[in-house]
Amino acid sequence: MYKYSELINELEAQIAEDTYREGDKLPSIRELSLGYGCSKSTVIRALQDLQDKHLIYAASKSGYYVMKRSGQRKDEGTHWIDFTVSAPDPDIFPYLDFQHCINKAIDMYRNDLFIYGTPQGLPSLIREMQRHLASYQVFANPEQIFITSGVQQALGVLTRIPFPNGRQRVLIEQPGYPLFMEYLKTYGIETEGIKRSDAGVDLNELERLFKTGQFKFFYTVPRFHNPLGVSYTRPQKKAIAQLAAKYDVYIVEDDYMADLEQDAKEDPIYAYDDASHVIYLKSFSKIIFPGLRVGVAVLPAVLCDSFNRFKRLMDIDSSMLSQAALELYLKSGMFERHRKKMRSCYEKRSTLLHESIMRELDTATAQHYSYHPTGQLGVHTYLKLSDSIKTEQMIKRLQKKFIRIEMADSGYLPSFNKEKILKLNVSSVKEPDIRFGIEQVMQEIR
Repeated sequence: MYKYSELINELEAQIAEDTYREGDKLPSIRELSLGYGCSKSTVIRALQDLQDKHLIYAASKSGYYVMKRSGQRKDEGTHWIDFTVSAPDPDIFPYLDFQHCINKAIDMYRNDLFIYGTPQGLPSLIREMQRHLASYQVFANPEQIFITSGVQQALGVLTRIPFPNGRQRVLIEQPGYPLFMEYLKTYGIETEGIKRSDAGVDLNELERLFKTGQFKFFYTVPRFHNPLGVSYTRPQKKAIAQLAAKYDVYIVEDDYMADLEQDAKEDPIYAYDDASHVIYLKSFSKIIFPGLRVGVAVLPAVLCDSFNRFKRLMDIDSSMLSQAALELYLKSGMFERHRKKMRSCYEKRSTLLHESIMRELDTATAQHYSYHPTGQLGVHTYLKLSDSIKTEQMIKRLQKKFIRIEMADSGYLPSFNKEKILKLNVSSVKEPDIRFGIEQVMQEIR
């Protein structure tokens, strides 16, 4: 499986990056077999899969050639470089693989798909999810695992249900998740913020707030925080779990970027929870595609009945077809292959983003912005701008050059002191555009 994944991911990347252009002939089966150190049958299987995806075609007694890509953006002409989008690049969505899983799911679960399911989720997906979550060091019984319509639904339910600590207030990071803050505001939930920086959160301040703030839970994104791009260290994750237990505050851990983690030894906060005070949330929107709308919540046993009851009142069940397709996608090994592809693609874009910013650093611009690379390369990062920068004018000038940027203002509570942070996200920016786009942004800042 490893050699097959390496081969097909490499060939897909080379076709996408124009190493092989349309009409180019691929190396022979024998050459690919020798080059990748795998059997000819593995090569043939990979080439057949590329044919099924309409990326290549076979010419009788000649070999394999790259197909014409009608939907690809041409190099010439004007196009947008968008540093504001956090969704994955549509060009690397696993359309055909997932379409295959949907079709197979309809055949396998035709009776189940036409009746209402259970609020907890498709039982076979829950069993598969239990195995899958173990790869993140999240070990849970099936009774604790709930399938949700994305993480947003899970957050909505958690905000509304009663907790054993009897509290109502919510603590969130600043800057944080704008949509969740809007939800809290809409439903009148009393909310307080704590500053998140390159160094994480101030643990002394967190302890003070846990001790005095009467919080129901603390919502946090443990790794590749958006927009900061930083992750908690292992000591910080342990300390947060210990503080939660000490002061009876629950942690809602939104680990939606877990699949991009390169260090297998980096565990979530959940792995350090000895007191059943951490709720683990995981979304598949950023790794597969946003329209999937399937998430998972792992709950302490004491919350399961309330969560199940409130979720049933909200939507009876999450999409059975999406659940069944995701189950097959995970079981088949397609997800693991796609995850490796995404990690490779995002690693390249992350490296280009940080190298492009570092290239622009000089003493002449130091007065205008600050940048503190953390060593945790991610697809998003930020620049802290000086007060002298007129951001609205800068954004408008860049729009005239077909470049979109935005500030992180929506990630702050109205009562919290906002920092002048420029968000930069390259999850949907093509590699050739990253360097040019960053150069133009820096030019406007200067």
